[in-house]
Amino acid sequence: MHARGLITILLAGAVATSVAAQQAGGRERMLSRECRREVVQLCGMNRSAIRECLREKRDALSGQCKAQMAQAMAQRMRQTDTDAGTTARAQPIAYGTDPVQKIDLYTPGAARPARGYPLLVYIHGGGWRNGSKDMVQQKPDFFNEQGWAFASIGYRLLPQAPVEQQAADVAAAIVKLTRDAGALGIDPDRIIVMGHSAGAHLAALVGTDPAWLKADMAGLAGVILLDGAGYDVPRQMQQGGLLTSRIYEPAFGTDPARQARLSPARHAAAPNASRWLILHVARREDAAAQSMALASGLREAGAAVQLEALDDVSHMTINRELGQDGNDQTRLVQAFLAGS
Repeated sequence: MHARGLITILLAGAVATSVAAQQAGGRERMLSRECRREVVQLCGMNRSAIRECLREKRDALSGQCKAQMAQAMAQRMRQTDTDAGTTARAQPIAYGTDPVQKIDLYTPGAARPARGYPLLVYIHGGGWRNGSKDMVQQKPDFFNEQGWAFASIGYRLLPQAPVEQQAADVAAAIVKLTRDAGALGIDPDRIIVMGHSAGAHLAALVGTDPAWLKADMAGLAGVILLDGAGYDVPRQMQQGGLLTSRIYEPAFGTDPARQARLSPARHAAAPNASRWLILHVARREDAAAQSMALASGLREAGAAVQLEALDDVSHMTINRELGQDGNDQTRLVQAFLAGS
């Protein structure tokens, strides 16, 4: 999940976008004239310089400007990764009674193998509060072209459902797909779970703690994590700032015992899913530290783990551009599938 490093990147993006719009005479102005003036006076006009400057000096801004920047960050999160962008047609599957408890299943056009299609199960991000199963971009097309079925899970969100219920929803959807594999044309022995951001936390949680999937966890063929930073929740909350707390406290509360129960890194002792691909944005210090700690714990417990730090991607593009040609995340995921 995105925390202090991501927050700085998003805020810098919001500022840079607003400043650029002002220079070009455009209408997209997320910040007031006064706040933009504050930022420019403090950090200049260069986008990368703004990012580094805000990382160190944003506390020097006025309270009103910091509040506007927080609103701009929330707006950017709502605007990002919301288009389906796929030409594939989904088969809707209900796994609960809540309207959100549905799965979109996309199957390849190629002939079905004798044991069924291997399946990639995707868990969207959104800070445990936002997002939907429609946030798939070109992923269904990409995975179907690789011969894999693709399932995107809808799950209940804050404030309706605490993280415990979200993990239970994810587990229930996976169990539904596993138990109905024959009727759905899926190979139950080749199911990989993949999540982005908060979805990476949930994927890691159900892949490490058997309290959620129980015996079905042993059947997972692998787990792919895309730029999560909530694998050790107490440590993330201790090291993050005010904006981190605003995201994490509604999800995990203030009880360290509960935070630990919901931390995949605290469950890295066996049993776990046997194969892992953990990708993170290289410049995000919190995601790097959390990913390395989780990878270390999983390896000590006997899991096969590939950990990769990616340059030239952001927290959003590592997910949004997965399945497009020519980028590292697509290449790494494709190789991971080939070995599954």
